[in-house]
This record gives sequence, C-alpha cells and structure tokens, in this order.
Amino acid sequence: QVQLVESGGGLVQAGGSLRLSCTAPGNIFSINAMGWYRQAPGKQRELVAVITSGGSTNYADSVKGRFTISRDNAKNTVWLQMNSLKPEDTALYYCTADGLVTKIGVMYNVWGQGTQVTVSS
Repeated sequence: QVQLVESGGGLVQAGGSLRLSCTAPGNIFSINAMGWYRQAPGKQRELVAVITSGGSTNYADSVKGRFTISRDNAKNTVWLQMNSLKPEDTALYYCTADGLVTKIGVMYNVWGQGTQVTVSS
C-alpha cells in the first residue's frame, strides 16, 4: 500500500503564506490526478485543488486567486502554494492521489495522513 508523505504545514498569521508538499514514494510509473482536500473541525472534508498529469487544474471557489497547485510528474510530487491565508483556511490538509500505476497494478483513492495548517488572526 502506498502512503503519501506530506509536509509544510504550520502556524502562520493572516495574510501570510505556506507551501505544502506531497510525495508518493516507491516504484510508481505514473499518477493520473493529485490534489489536496481539507477538513476543519466540525466540518466535512472539502476539495481544495486538484491537478491532472496533463496539468489541468481545478480549485475550490474559496481559494481561487490565492492558492496554486503544481506537480512534478517525474518526482510524483504535488505542491500547494497558499498565499493571502485567512483564519478560515485553518484545517487539516490531506494529499490525495488517484490512478497510481505501479508494477503490481493500478491504485485508486490514496490518501496521506494530513498536515495541519493554522492561520491566526
């Protein structure tokens, strides 16, 4: 089972920036889509941003213009650059990957353990 490895969370003041990173380790030939979800206390998990292997992106309306998702297909790594952070961005951020092609088959709906982002006002 592949375990995505996330890093980059932390505490930042409102208006600040953070960059999240997520890597799928191991012998992976390709990954279809990679993305980020978040879950705040008492709320449902929600999509933040997703990017395909071809570079197509989709963002939640709440983060458009402030967050940028990017990836390196050769490194099986995705980043989320978060600028102009707001207190309402505070949440546990999860990396996800779908359609991981490995030598033993294709894996779907793989998640990381989450990294905490806290934005103080």
